[in-house]
Amino acid sequence: MPRHIPIRSCVVCRRRQEKRQLTRIVMTDEGLTRDPSGKRDGRGAYLCADATCWQRAASSDVLARALRHTLQEKDRQHLATLATEIALPLN
Repeated sequence: MPRHIPIRSCVVCRRRQEKRQLTRIVMTDEGLTRDPSGKRDGRGAYLCADATCWQRAASSDVLARALRHTLQEKDRQHLATLATEIALPLN
């Protein structure tokens, strides 16, 4: 019997993918952070590896709504930094 593979959606483009293919972003007391383990405490949201999704998440309120938290400028800058490390370049 095949093992269950969790499926999650990117909060920006809404594409469904395996959980491990997406990057989990968590809002903690220290601010916005990446959660590579997928088990960190705090409200989380998933982003795919598409650079446009990361740019839209940093510039709009779509990620803030998913996290149910207002993003500060430092959070948006941190997200942009993470995008350069994680996201695939634009075609």
